[in-house]
Amino acid sequence: MLSTLWGPIVGPIVAIASFVCSIGNVPLAAVLWNGGISFGWRRRVHIRRPDNPADPEHLSKYYGAAMMLTLLGTFYAAMVAAGYLVELIFGAASLIPSQRNATVMQAGISWNYTSWLNIVFLTLAAVLVAGFVKTGGMPMMRMMGGSPADEGDHHDHGQHCH
Repeated sequence: MLSTLWGPIVGPIVAIASFVCSIGNVPLAAVLWNGGISFGWRRRVHIRRPDNPADPEHLSKYYGAAMMLTLLGTFYAAMVAAGYLVELIFGAASLIPSQRNATVMQAGISWNYTSWLNIVFLTLAAVLVAGFVKTGGMPMMRMMGGSPADEGDHHDHGQHCH
């Protein structure tokens, strides 16, 4: 009962502090679920990714400190509300598992359909890159490599559009 109350409040803080990729959140959520974390909080872990807009580093870089704190507070409140909402809806529908026996599988190399699809699409990517290079793509990319600051270096020769 206590984890149901504090899980959605503490969960977003832990999720933001744990800098793992989106697939890294899956084993983290499984371990925390086995440890007694509430179901609503476990779902919030899956929101946090390094490229997520709720990442404080991204927010401060683009918006400054004051707006970062405003957005982070808004995202935090939304995650807490979503945690409680998930807890209530899944609890009312009796969809929260009663046993906590999530397992994390050991990763290993195996040949399956994804292996063959990876080979097919890596081959396709190699063909596309070769075609790009063969048709003059590299000089075009070098020509496009200037920064926006370089645009101001051009001199106006009296040609104006009115």
